[in-house]
Amino acid sequence: MSFSANIPEVKLGIIAVSRDCFIRSLSENRRAAIVKAYTKTGASLYECPVTVENEADMLAAVADVQKAGCNALAVFLGNFGPETPETLIAQKFAGPCMYAAAAEEGDLIDGRGDAFCGMLNCSYNLGMRKLRAHIPAYPVGTAEDIAEMIRDFVPVARALIGLAGLKIITFGPRPQDFFACNAPIQGLYQLGVEVEENSELDLLVSYQAHAGDSRIPAVCADMAAELGQHGNAYPDFLSRMAQFELTLLDWAEQHKGARSYVAFADKCWPAFPQQFGFEPCYVNSRLASRGIPVACEVDIYGALSEYLGACISQDAVTLLDLNNSVPTSLYQDSIQGVFPYAQTDTFMGFHCGNTPSCKMCADRAIKYQLIQHRLLEPKGSQPDFTRGTLEGDIAPSNVTFYRLQCDATGTLRAYIAQGEVLPVPTGSFGGIGIFAIHEMGRFYRHVLIQKHFPHHGAVAFGHFGKAFFDLFQFLEIADISYNQPKSLPYPTENPWA
Repeated sequence: MSFSANIPEVKLGIIAVSRDCFIRSLSENRRAAIVKAYTKTGASLYECPVTVENEADMLAAVADVQKAGCNALAVFLGNFGPETPETLIAQKFAGPCMYAAAAEEGDLIDGRGDAFCGMLNCSYNLGMRKLRAHIPAYPVGTAEDIAEMIRDFVPVARALIGLAGLKIITFGPRPQDFFACNAPIQGLYQLGVEVEENSELDLLVSYQAHAGDSRIPAVCADMAAELGQHGNAYPDFLSRMAQFELTLLDWAEQHKGARSYVAFADKCWPAFPQQFGFEPCYVNSRLASRGIPVACEVDIYGALSEYLGACISQDAVTLLDLNNSVPTSLYQDSIQGVFPYAQTDTFMGFHCGNTPSCKMCADRAIKYQLIQHRLLEPKGSQPDFTRGTLEGDIAPSNVTFYRLQCDATGTLRAYIAQGEVLPVPTGSFGGIGIFAIHEMGRFYRHVLIQKHFPHHGAVAFGHFGKAFFDLFQFLEIADISYNQPKSLPYPTENPWA
């Protein structure tokens, strides 16, 4: 299964609007210039031939782009624009829309469009109708400017389309010991996400039914090729995990129902390894590498966050504990004076072994869960059913650490912080890396702790803060936090600290 199979493809169209007392050709010529600027890099943008001046035009234009297969739209005010018809496009079109307006060029007599003014009325009318639309930070520009705005909109649109078609499938009760993962699901329905909650027994029965599946040898061979000789520490163990991978993939296909995309949130301990005979971490990593996140500890909002990150980045993501501080000795030996971070800017992100192998250093390998081995298997024994984690240091990379969460009161809130994984060995176990984010210490105290965020954070490998912020604004998340610079104190920050 390819990565893109569980991630939507954005098919973008552009509709130009024109107020009937302005020169119509102004909008049409400017629309054509945007299409030329956007498609010069090989990207596709469907140019709707209907210019919208009235409501009849609006219906015809929406019908045209939908017939062309468009699932996202750029609505372009080439001049002032007809405020009612142009905003009704967002109401009638079944997909996310962005709005942008033309900057003036040279001729301010016959060539003046007043779209700068028209954008104000457009925004006012969208608000009156309670219609959601993406409006760029400065939505007025030349053809090249607007082409760049559209490029920025594409990952946001991809995430919105994915969200509208997403079902999160869970197995097992949300854990007693991690109340942070036990969040209300009402927020998912507010976002348009479907949820299917199942028992761990349902999963076990399905897993047992896959015993002897004829596809298992091929999956084992694929696992062995991915791991290489060094990483494949337990070759006799692969069949158990291959059987589980097929179980999850079949369940996704058979249970997605009316939805197009899936993510999982599974109960992964303590009963799971004892009953299934392995830890699920490596299988979780493999599904994440194909655009199907599997969140640990039935973290439903972790799964949601991971899926949004996969849509935005079009790449594998992971879910990690904000786990432990970096020891002073390690900081002084390997970070201080080498990288521009204070010790409180750093922390270790860890999970048992769910990070995709493509995001880890070359020495990653299948191992066993050390903590659960101590807890669940006889003292001094060789690990058996606690095997199945993918362990090693996470490879150096730019990262975006983020989460969308519903708190205990039913309020949706989010955070975003850009940083990096440092090329510094951790000397620890699990799938783990040393993360560095400027002003992390203040962010940790005045966002993560102050606003009661859980210990899990999603990680996208690259800097995608702009797209995440635009996405969360589109979703009308009122509280979006980020790692603020020292010059901008948090409301709860003691100015004399």
